[in-house]
Amino acid sequence: MEKWLVILGIWAMCAACAVLFIRGATRGSEKRAAAEERERAASRASAGDTRTALND
Repeated sequence: MEKWLVILGIWAMCAACAVLFIRGATRGSEKRAAAEERERAASRASAGDTRTALND
C-alpha cells in the first residue's frame, strides 16, 4: 500500500509539473495580439527613422 502511495505521489507531481510547464509555455491570445501590435508599431517607427536618415 505504501509503495502505491509513493508511485501515485510521483505521478501526481509529474502531472502537476507538466500542467504548469504547458501553461507557462503558451501565452494567451490577448497577450500575443498586444505584443504583435507593439512590434508592428516599433518596426514602423524604425522604418520612418531609416527613411529620414536616407533623405538627409
